[in-house]
Order: sequence, then structure tokens, then C-alpha cells
Amino acid sequence: MNASNLEILAYETTPLGDLCLRRRELLARPGVVITEITLDHQLLMSSHNTVSEEALATESLAHHPGRDLSVLVAGLGLGYTAQAVLQSDRIARLTVIELFPAVVKFLTEGLVPLSARLLADPRFEVREGDAYAMMDGPAVERWDLILIDVDHAPDDHLGTSNQVFYTPPGLERAKRHLAPGGILAIWSYAENSEFVDALRAAFDVVEAIPVKYFNDLVDEEHTDWLFVARDGPAR
Repeated sequence: MNASNLEILAYETTPLGDLCLRRRELLARPGVVITEITLDHQLLMSSHNTVSEEALATESLAHHPGRDLSVLVAGLGLGYTAQAVLQSDRIARLTVIELFPAVVKFLTEGLVPLSARLLADPRFEVREGDAYAMMDGPAVERWDLILIDVDHAPDDHLGTSNQVFYTPPGLERAKRHLAPGGILAIWSYAENSEFVDALRAAFDVVEAIPVKYFNDLVDEEHTDWLFVARDGPAR
């Protein structure tokens, strides 16, 4: 680690702004090094606290009793949701769709902490693409679980093209990509009752699940949210 306690691992310009992968040592905790992704200097993902990203996987799997599951994760980030999915022996295959080619490159070039572990798992694959556009189109593949961690919240998007997904018609189209008994789950930094209503217009069963954890970097408890929806009983 250099004298400034910050190392830029990669820097790319994207249509949504400058994307940066960095590694830094926590000044308050010498020797503790974390990896972060920022977009236009706003934090997207950190390896320091991954509780809610992992909960997106574990909570969704807890709602589905099936085996030999096929899982789609929208948004690679640093790979913690994907890794939590692969911890389960009920997973037959996991596909991650990532909008930014640079983020895929971070993984394949071994720049993120979970690179080796994810790439070594034969159940794992990563594709470049727009998950929202895919879900708005015809269902070429069907998934037992679709887990989405792309936008900050249902009303705080990375791009304007994502908005239709959060409406009842958009959710109805997304539902076509689920296998019978399949589960759609979305990560958010905030609760959103309007989005819960939209989910209830499209799905039989909807839960808004708070994920609480203590953020020791700012010395306070924080709550993220998971929205989990399905039609009928899971298989």
C-alpha cells in the first residue's frame, strides 16, 4: 500500500461515468485493507461490509426449497452475492449478467478478492449485458431465482432505462423469465412502499425484508432492504 493508503487498480470511462476499482487501507485500522468500486466518485460496492449483498442470496434461497436450482444474478459488483449463492449445494448453475465490461474484466483479471474462487467454480458464468433489457424481452431462459443488485433503490437508478422494470407491466414481463415457483428478489438501500405495491400487482406473495447491520466505519446501525416476490408456492 502506498503512502496515501490508496491504490487505484483500474479506471475506466463508461456511458454512466468514470468507474474506479481501488484498494485502500483503513486509516483507523492499520493493516485492514478493503477493495471498493466507485462510479463518478460515488461508492457502489465495498468488501468491508457485505452483509446485505450476501443476504440477497441467502434469504432468497431460504424461500425456495428446490434443488438443482438455476440462478440469475443481475449485477456482479465484487461478487459477494454470487459467492453466497454458490455456498449452497442446491445450486446447479449460476449466471451473472453485468452491464459494465470493465467490472467483468476486474473479475477475470484477478483484481477482486473473490476472483479465483468464483472462476474456479464450474457452476459459475458471467455475461456482459443489460439485465433489465433482457427481462423486458422474451423469455429465452427461465430461472428458479433472479436476484437483482444493480440500482441503489427502486427510485434511485444508475440509468434512466431501468425505470420500466419497477412498474407492474415491467415486473409482469420480468416474471416470464422465472420457472414455476421461481423467486424474484431485489436489493435496495431503502424501503419503498410504492415498489412493494407494484410487486403485489404482479406477484401473489411479496415480502419486504430489512437487513440490519452495524457499520463500524461510521459507528451506526444501518438497514438495507430486500424485496422478495413469487407466484404460488415454491416447488
